[in-house]
Amino acid sequence: MRENRIYKRALLLAVPMMIQNGITNMVGLVDNVMVGKLGTESMTAVSIVGQLIFVFNLAIFGGISGPGIYGAQYYGQGNEEGFRNTFRMKWWICVFCMLFGITAFLFANEWLIGLYLHGESDTINPALTMHYGKQYLMIMLFSILPFSVTQIYASSLRETGCSVKPMIAGVISVLVDIVFNYLLIFGKFGMPQMGVQGAAIATVLARVVECLIVVIWAHACRQKHTFLLGIYRTLFMPKDTAVMMIKKGLPIFFNEFLWAGGMAAQTQCYSTKGLELVAGLNISNAICNLLNVVFVALGSAVGILIGQTLGAGKYEKAKKDAFSLMWFTGGVCIGLTVILVALSGVFPRAYETTDEVRKYGQNFIIITALYFPVQGFLNSLYFTLRSGGKTVVTFLFDSVFSWVVTVPVALALCMCTPLSIFVVFAIVQSLDLIKVAVGYVLIRRGVWISNIVK
Repeated sequence: MRENRIYKRALLLAVPMMIQNGITNMVGLVDNVMVGKLGTESMTAVSIVGQLIFVFNLAIFGGISGPGIYGAQYYGQGNEEGFRNTFRMKWWICVFCMLFGITAFLFANEWLIGLYLHGESDTINPALTMHYGKQYLMIMLFSILPFSVTQIYASSLRETGCSVKPMIAGVISVLVDIVFNYLLIFGKFGMPQMGVQGAAIATVLARVVECLIVVIWAHACRQKHTFLLGIYRTLFMPKDTAVMMIKKGLPIFFNEFLWAGGMAAQTQCYSTKGLELVAGLNISNAICNLLNVVFVALGSAVGILIGQTLGAGKYEKAKKDAFSLMWFTGGVCIGLTVILVALSGVFPRAYETTDEVRKYGQNFIIITALYFPVQGFLNSLYFTLRSGGKTVVTFLFDSVFSWVVTVPVALALCMCTPLSIFVVFAIVQSLDLIKVAVGYVLIRRGVWISNIVK
């Protein structure tokens, strides 16, 4: 019975997050499929820029996750002023990330996109791909502010157990994106035919709509979300509290940023085997990212629920719940594997590209799907460790492992062996089993159990 209760609580919190994150990823998927109708160069350009934007998004996510650990525990403790301080800290972090990200994209865009255009190809024009990529990126810069503000509010609402409002905003935003993608990419109903630029404009509009709904709705219900009462009377916070959150949060920020960079570096390694591979990976990532929101949302729910339990001082319950949720998440992901394998031959047909690229996409989807249960278990391990404030451990566990082990192995296999790219990809994916083994031992020993707001 106890397991059933914790599963229900996790699903009540995670399902709206799944829907919202799924809707958010659906925005990218819609761009991807519709732009894919324009040709392989357009699709590849959007894919490359999407990889770069993904690094920025993960930096935002990682930056606000540090204060989020305190937010979940403060909420479990009933400390409203402490919760307000976590909200204010998120603003400062996002402003810093936005300034850094916009500067990098403005002045290094050609170099960043060019990192993925070194492979050989008989069917893809690198110069045209670069042109489309720069067009798409320059417009996507306008989505950075609304995306960041949405994350500040949505993450804080989730830490109080409210994840429905962000979900509804996400549903509306994807509808906006689909409509304006159709109108602006293909020039329907008198609108100009703008191709990849139209896709970028549609995404920006969707982000703005999502942001406005979340912010206005949250403040309209501030009698329920009382932490918003007087929240902007000041953005300053006690120095000792700020330093405490920065010390605990910096490892998470660097972890998410470096992990996303490591994923981008892996794709760059694969691109040395041919630009068709980048296009195939783009097809695979589009559908896999849509479904991996399930284990990501469950992992986030694990972090919030375990964090609240730790904040309330119920350590033994937190440990039991952590193990129950780990196995539950892994089991759910087996179902995702079946769905992905079934879709592996169908989804690539939505793209106007070569049969070779479609075949690459199908095989990448199958390999990724087979490792979904591993990723589900790994996400629960990661968020459990983080819920107790063990951010340095998660930093070593995740991003350091990526750069010290995963990226070098991918580079060596691509550059120094005649192995098929699919064998290389499978070997690189299997390296996460090492992290699962280490993480399980750490959870079993209980080194993560602590109350950081006591």
